Formats: sequence, structure tokens, C-alpha cells
Amino acid sequence: MTAVIETRGLTKTYGAVRALDGLDLTIPRGGVYGVLGPNGAGKSTLFRILLGLIRPTTGEARVMGGPVNEVSHMRRMGSMIETPRFPPYMTARQVLRWLALEHGIGRSTDIPHWLQRVGLTEAADRRVRGFSVGMMQRLGVAAALMSRPELVILDEPTSGMDPPGIQEMRALIRSLATDDGVTVVLASHQLLEVQRVCDRVAILDKGRLVREGAVSELTAIGERLRLSAGPVERVLEVLGANGSRDGDAVLADVSRAEGPALIRALVERGVDIHEARWVGADLESIFFTETGAVQAPETIHAG
Repeated sequence: MTAVIETRGLTKTYGAVRALDGLDLTIPRGGVYGVLGPNGAGKSTLFRILLGLIRPTTGEARVMGGPVNEVSHMRRMGSMIETPRFPPYMTARQVLRWLALEHGIGRSTDIPHWLQRVGLTEAADRRVRGFSVGMMQRLGVAAALMSRPELVILDEPTSGMDPPGIQEMRALIRSLATDDGVTVVLASHQLLEVQRVCDRVAILDKGRLVREGAVSELTAIGERLRLSAGPVERVLEVLGANGSRDGDAVLADVSRAEGPALIRALVERGVDIHEARWVGADLESIFFTETGAVQAPETIHAG
């Protein structure tokens, strides 16, 4: 596995506060990688160190195979950290042209392409003074992408977006990874979206890594067979201690290897099975288990 980001013993303190506490993290090249954690977990501090905006107190960080701040590596990166701000009198098109000139890529950047890619074509010549938070996020993502980086870091890219906008951003992020070969590292409080778009995730808490792995593997932990079948009492009788109610259905705590035999046993006992599907833990439940954070549905699911 080729790493695009590596940290070893990465620590950042602000007085008595440890924003990062000996963080060891390896992010592989390719795909979409989510960095999760409650407020104060160290996500933004990590991103600022990786981008060379602040220095760690101790420890080491490497990006694109080289040390942070090495110019040749930094030019292969793009980023959007927090809600972007641009001169309010400029239009979206002018903002991207200005930034392209600042980065020395003015002649090679296809600005209409990136405006279209983030859904801002119709607003291209509007002053950003009147942009919503979601539109500013779109423009910030376009600014991060227009140099065609190999690695892009996005902090809350769907903040302020409505559900259609979130869906469009999800499709763009997946397209960047699948079609353009870009490694996307993102932070988001919208855990359902993270589960849908990310290949792997790291969960941080109080500056430390508490869980890391492929989303498919993490959510398969505690997998059970959900049976929409009846009579429910008979299903529970067959399962004994391995069965529990889930609304009108039953959850069977059995392995995949035991599934076929269970289905046969239920049919032989006269149970009508309408649906049987495997369900695992969702990323939200894993997040709250690992961090002990208090659930705030309006924050997690906000559009």
C-alpha cells in the first residue's frame, strides 16, 4: 500500500491543550479517505500541519512521499479548509482567474470546466457577495481542484448545502477518485454521507487515533440477519437467545455460514419469510461508540 500521507508521533500543543497527541496515521494513495471526530478532535489541526500552515510541536508528517513544505510536493496538492472567503466584489469566474494567476497556472486552467464541475456555471458571472454558504463551498472546491492536484484535502465540503447539492458534491468526490485518480481526504460531520462516499476512515478523539479501517469492514462488525417473517413468535422460538425483535422484524445473531441452515429450519417450522438481509453497524453508531460524543442529529444529518 503506497502512502500519500504519513504521520508519526505527531503532536501539537497550545499551552496546556493537546490538539494532537502522538498521532500515528497512514493514508493510502487513491480513493476517498474520511477523517472524523467530534469538535476539538484535532482534524483541522492535522490538516493545517499537512498543508504547512502550522508546525507540529513534536513528531513528523510526510505528504506525497516527502516532508511537509517541500515545494515540489505541495504543488501536487489542493485544499479547502473551513468556509472559504473571496473578495466580495469579484464574480466566481474572476475569483478562479485571479487564483489561477496567483498560482502561475492562468493560461492552462480551464475555468469553465471547473465551474461546470461544481455546479456554478449559471452563477459564473455573479458577484460572490451574494453567494450562499453552499455556493461558497462549491467555489472553494473548484479553487482546490483547478490545478489538477493528485491529492486534495477538503474540510466540510458540503457545509451549507441542500440535499441535492450534497448529492452532487458526493458524485463529484467519487468521480475525482474513480475517474481522475485523485486521492481525496475529507472531514465531515455528515456521517451518512461519509459512509456513502468514503473507502476508508480514521476516527480521531482528543488528538488520538481511536479507529481506522475500510468502511465496508467497520460496518460489517456486529453483522446480523434481519428477517421480515412470521409468525414472529415462531421465529423467536427457533432462534432462542440469538434472536431479538426489531420492530415488526427479527434480528438473528448468526454468522453468514449459519444463514442457509437457519432459513431452512424456519421454513420447516412453517415460517413465511418475506425478506432476509444482512445488516451491520452504521458509521454513526461506530463514531459515537468510539468517541463517546453526544449525538446531535441536527448536526449529523443537516443538509
